[in-house]
Amino acid sequence: MRCLAARVHYKTLIVICALLTLVTVVLWNKCTNEKALRFLPRAPLPPPSARADGLQQQPQPPEPPPVVGGVRYEEIDCLINDDVKIKGLREGSEVYLPFSWMEKYFEVYGKVVQYDGYDRFEFSHSYSKVYAQREPYSPTGVFMSFEGYNVEVRDRVKCISGVEGVPLSTQWGPQGYFYAIQIAQYGLSHYSKNLTERAPHVELYDTAEERDSRPSTWSVPRGCSLTRTYDKTRSSSVRQFSSPDNTEGISLPLGNTKDFIISFDLKFTSNGSVSVVLETTEKGPPFIIHYVTSTQLIAFKDRDITYGIGPRTTWTTVTRDLLTDLRKGIGLSNTKAVKATKTMPRRVVKLVLRGRGAIDNITISTTSHMAAFFAASDWLVRNQDERGGWPIMVTRKLGEGFRPLEPGWYSAMAQGQAMSTLVRAYLLTKDETYLKSALKATGPYKLPSEQHGVKAVFMNKYEWYEEYPTTPSSFVLNGFIYSLIGLYDLAQTVGDRDGREAAQLYSKGMESLKAMVPLYDTGSGTIYDLRHFMLGTAPNLARWDYHTTHINQLQLLASIDNAPIFRDFVKRWKSYLKGGRAKHN
Repeated sequence: MRCLAARVHYKTLIVICALLTLVTVVLWNKCTNEKALRFLPRAPLPPPSARADGLQQQPQPPEPPPVVGGVRYEEIDCLINDDVKIKGLREGSEVYLPFSWMEKYFEVYGKVVQYDGYDRFEFSHSYSKVYAQREPYSPTGVFMSFEGYNVEVRDRVKCISGVEGVPLSTQWGPQGYFYAIQIAQYGLSHYSKNLTERAPHVELYDTAEERDSRPSTWSVPRGCSLTRTYDKTRSSSVRQFSSPDNTEGISLPLGNTKDFIISFDLKFTSNGSVSVVLETTEKGPPFIIHYVTSTQLIAFKDRDITYGIGPRTTWTTVTRDLLTDLRKGIGLSNTKAVKATKTMPRRVVKLVLRGRGAIDNITISTTSHMAAFFAASDWLVRNQDERGGWPIMVTRKLGEGFRPLEPGWYSAMAQGQAMSTLVRAYLLTKDETYLKSALKATGPYKLPSEQHGVKAVFMNKYEWYEEYPTTPSSFVLNGFIYSLIGLYDLAQTVGDRDGREAAQLYSKGMESLKAMVPLYDTGSGTIYDLRHFMLGTAPNLARWDYHTTHINQLQLLASIDNAPIFRDFVKRWKSYLKGGRAKHN
């Protein structure tokens, strides 16, 4: 019995030990697995599986952020000013209104753009940017921010006249007229671009003066002639040509695909034309721009664009922007605005001569800013009248309550910007013709508006030079400041003796500006003119581009006049561009 009990006890111990071992192993494995799961890094997602056809699956866009707190948007009616009902979205206590409504209601701006592969919404209170004044203003330097102006591409510019070489405006009439402000701006913009841009690439295609320049590159059909001859008036050799109208014309292959400013020296001894063949982005035959010996402004038929360049019976240089001439021709209309077109030149194919005459120095270049600048300067000299002004030959209706300005009126803005153009032409050439014209331009400043001048007086005290010499006076701010800049340019260039009158006019004008500029501050923007004061009507608020013009002008004046008022107003008016407002009571 004792032996049996011992055997049973021994077996029991073995079973108990086995069970304990099994439990220990199970618990150990469980703890180990949980610990591994807790501390090991998460395994990366498996790569996208290949499709059945073997093509790799396209990457998916990033998932949108989760909804915080599980709050869902719900539609809600929004009643605006007890008047208009629109649909909005609500998220808890927040209500969201459509931006398409906000944009019109608050006159703000925004758009969805791509940024680093993600969409984001960009909002701005205004659409116009302020020019950074690089250095103190000088009559020899850039004119304000005009290096960024492209006058010739404006839809209210009908074309660049082939006879005069300056823009023809349709701003107040579809027939087109020469507008001194626009012409001066055309000159000043190209002058400023010439100072700020790199030197242009110029490719010379033919000059008779080159000894090794062979006329064999020209194509001369039967019945036509092209010879190299010496011209006494130029003291150089030229290409003399004869090409009757019933021939295909004498042609020179060009093949330029990069640049589109063509220039050549030209003299006709008969009626004739110089034509340029252009391949464009538009399918079909090439366009041909004809520069003909007539006074026709511009014509467009099929794929032929025609510009009259005058008789050209003496040597002159013809410089044309083929891109502008092409697009103005295609967009030609009977309305004020040139029709928009997407057609662009791709290659200047060839130049074709018809008629009898001579030609030399055929080039194509990236730009020709100084040719445009002097075209404007010379037009101003030729078209200044005996009073020293540039009469504007179109009726101008500024608004209800103002008497219309009949054709022949002067503008102080035109006088000032013309002065700024002519002074720069003088400083470049030392040609007294330009300086005399600039000095003569002070004439209309001294006469009241009712006596065919541009001077008005505010509150019987402050002299003002009117952009629009209306009855009653309108006191346009930006035009007045441009008139002051012209006077400053002239006074600084001429000196104390001859420039005394310009300096006095400038001094009186600056006194008026410092006293009156607060009248143009609304507390959230600026005012274009003072019609609300003169007529008792609603104020004529300045658009944002005019608001930034006001800022740019005051910045310029602050660089030459250290009166604190200019710096203070520049700072305040800049803040309005980002939603700043004056304090309320």
